[in-house]
Amino acid sequence: MDRRIFIKNGSLAGLAITAIANEAAAKMNTVNADFPYMETTIDTVQQAMREGKLTATQLTNMYLQRIKAVDQYGPAINSVIEINPDALTIAAELDKERKAGKIRGPLHGIPVLIKDNINTGDKMMTTAGSLALVGNIADKDAFVIAQLRKAGAVILGKTNLSEWANWRSTRSTSGWSSRGGQTKNPNMLDRGPCGSSAGSGAAVSANLCVVAVGTETDGSVIAPSSFNGIVGIKPTVGLVSRHGIIPISATQDTAGPMARTVKDAAILLGVMTGIDELDAVTLNSKSKFLSDYTQFLDVNALKGKRIGIEKSFLKGHEGVVSLFKAAIKTLQQQGATVIEVDLLKLTNPLGEAENIVLQYEFNDGINRYLATAKGKVHSLKELIAFNNANATTVMPYFKQELLEKSEARGTLQDTSYKEALAKSTSARAIIDNLMKTENLDAIAGTSIGPACCIDLINGDYDTGFYFCPPAAMAGYPHISVPMGTYQHLPVGFSFIGGAYEEPKLLGIAYAFEQATQKRVVPKFIPNFIPAHQR
Repeated sequence: MDRRIFIKNGSLAGLAITAIANEAAAKMNTVNADFPYMETTIDTVQQAMREGKLTATQLTNMYLQRIKAVDQYGPAINSVIEINPDALTIAAELDKERKAGKIRGPLHGIPVLIKDNINTGDKMMTTAGSLALVGNIADKDAFVIAQLRKAGAVILGKTNLSEWANWRSTRSTSGWSSRGGQTKNPNMLDRGPCGSSAGSGAAVSANLCVVAVGTETDGSVIAPSSFNGIVGIKPTVGLVSRHGIIPISATQDTAGPMARTVKDAAILLGVMTGIDELDAVTLNSKSKFLSDYTQFLDVNALKGKRIGIEKSFLKGHEGVVSLFKAAIKTLQQQGATVIEVDLLKLTNPLGEAENIVLQYEFNDGINRYLATAKGKVHSLKELIAFNNANATTVMPYFKQELLEKSEARGTLQDTSYKEALAKSTSARAIIDNLMKTENLDAIAGTSIGPACCIDLINGDYDTGFYFCPPAAMAGYPHISVPMGTYQHLPVGFSFIGGAYEEPKLLGIAYAFEQATQKRVVPKFIPNFIPAHQR
C-alpha cells in the first residue's frame, strides 16, 4: 500500500500509519528479546565457554535459529546468502578440543560470517552474488579463511553483497545481487545497507553472528559499517592476503573485519594477518603485521594526539554536521588537539584516474580468477555474454556497463594504465605530506551520510560526506566507529592514517568508542515516519 495515500487524508491517516508501523516494529523486536546473546562480544562468549555455561555447538545453533527468525522470516533482512552445512560439525569438533584442554585462541568456537566473494574450500559456493558463478565450489580456502579455521572460528555461512562487489553498473542498488536478491538495513528496512559488504554489515548489526569478514576496494567495508551502525576496519593493503578472493583491484583490494566493537574488530584483524607467498604484497608487511592488536586499545589513547578534521564536512546536512561536531568535541574532551584540514580538496581530482585503474585491474584479475573457477563462465567476455543471454534474471534493474568498460581495456603494460596508476596512488604522498606538515596522528571525518532508500529503479543516490577514497587510493588503513544516529539511521566516524598504522588508529578509535558508546541495536523499523505523524 502506498503510504502517501494516508498522508493526503490527514491526521487520522497519520495515526493509522503510526499504528501499523509500531505494531510491525514491536512484533519484529520480539526476536531481539528472545535471543540470549544480543550484542555479545568475543570476550563474553569465551568467558561463558570457560565456565561451562555455553558450548560452540549451542552458540552456533542459536545463531542458525536467529538467521531463520530475522534474516529469512520476520524482518527478513536477507543478509545471509548461504549457510555452511558443516557449521554444527565444526563447532562440535571445537567443543571436543576445548574439553580436551586445547584452546586455539580468542576465536575458538566463535561463529563468523564470510562475504560471498571469498573462497571457502568446503561445500559452500563462492559467487560474488552472480548467477554466472553458481556451482563455483573452491578446491581450497582463501588464505584469510585458512587463518580463521586455524584460529578455531566456526565458518557459519556466507553473506550477500552488491553483485561483483558493486563493480557491474554505475546505476546499481547496493546490497542487491542476482543470486541473493536485496539485503535490507536492519535499522530501517526500506533503507539500503550500502555495499559492497552489505550482507556482512547487516548481519553483524542484526546480531546474526559474533563478527564477520568483508572486503573493500573503495568504501565497501567502511560505508556499510557506517550505514549499519557497526565498527569496520579497512587494513593497509598487504596486511591481509587477497589470495582466494574474487578481485577488483590489485592496488586497492583488501579484506577487513566487521564487528560491533573495536575490540572484537581488533581481535579478528590479528587472526587475519600474515605473510602469504601467493600474494606478494603481503611480503611488505613482514615485521609489521601483528597477531594481537588488542594491546593497543587504551581509553586514554586520544590524550595528546593531533587529529586532522576534514573541514568540508563542517557544512552540509544539519543532522550529520551536528553529529560530526559532537564527535569533534569528544576528541577535544579526551585530550586531543583538533586541526582543520582539506584532504578531500586534494584527493577528489584523482577520482577519474582511480576509475581507470580499477577497470584495467579488474580486467586482469577477474580473467585470471575465472580461468580456474567452476562456474558457468571462464572469462570476462563470457561473463558479459552470460549476463546478456540471461538479462531477465541477471539484469532486471540495472545493466553491466562497468564490466563492459573493463573488458574494453588493454593490458597492465598500457601507458594509460601506468599514468592513471601513478596519479591515483599519489594519494599516498598527499596523506603523508599532510600528516607530516601538520604533525598529525590521524585524519578524521564522517564516514558517509545516512542510509539512502532502496531504489531498484534509479539505483543508489548520494547522501554526502563520503570519506573513503583517500585511504582507498593510497592503500592506507581506515576505521569507522558509530558516532550517533539521525532519525534512527546510524552514521560512522572515520579515522585514517599512514601505512601499517593500525595500532595507533585502533587505540584512537577505541578511546573514541569508549567515550561515546554510540552503537545502537537495530529495531527493524519498517520505514521512516515523520515526527509529526509518530
